[in-house]
Amino acid sequence: METLHKSASDGTITFLPHRLNRQPVVVRGLTADELWICTGLSAAAGMTFGIPSAWLASSIAVVPTAILLMITAGLFIGGGLLRRQKRGRPETWLYRQIQWWLANKCPGLTKQFTYELITRSGVWTTRRGDA
Repeated sequence: METLHKSASDGTITFLPHRLNRQPVVVRGLTADELWICTGLSAAAGMTFGIPSAWLASSIAVVPTAILLMITAGLFIGGGLLRRQKRGRPETWLYRQIQWWLANKCPGLTKQFTYELITRSGVWTTRRGDA
């Protein structure tokens, strides 16, 4: 009987794909999580633009229209920009960038929702020198 699974000399199985646990790309280079972030930020921008516009136009229908237009623009423009930023970087780069930005700008918010990052910059020493 012939073995179907080839293995390397160290015992690892070579036929398994290395990208098995990655999130698939859904729209314009965005994964599902990135799509939700982009959609949420675009909808919030559409609402902040749509409410004053609805008040000026005296029509409540301007709010959902502005939200829809901003989501569409956010997905196409934001998706293209984010795809260019992510090119050649690890798949967790965006999440670490958001976490780093929150740790630097909103340290109180960071402690509630995420683990703390090491944000120290400078020279690291082992303190093994002449003391």
